[in-house]
Amino acid sequence: MYKLPSMSSKQFIKLLERDGAAFVRQKRTDHAIYSRYYNDRRYSAPVLMGKKTLDPNYCKRVFRQLKFSDEEIARVLQNKNK
Repeated sequence: MYKLPSMSSKQFIKLLERDGAAFVRQKRTDHAIYSRYYNDRRYSAPVLMGKKTLDPNYCKRVFRQLKFSDEEIARVLQNKNK
């Protein structure tokens, strides 16, 4: 089983982008919209920008909204430092 660490917004976005999520848009808010295609469907989630630490539960919710499986999340966290 994996344990999500707390991380900054920049670190979290790097993880998302490395595993297939893409930036869609950000207007005048502190949230950016990221999307990911899974089984030929597009899933989107808002990501808080500019935070020094994001709560692990928040990160897990975003992963789930983008349809990451437990195995994919564990793989992303394993490859975090590469």
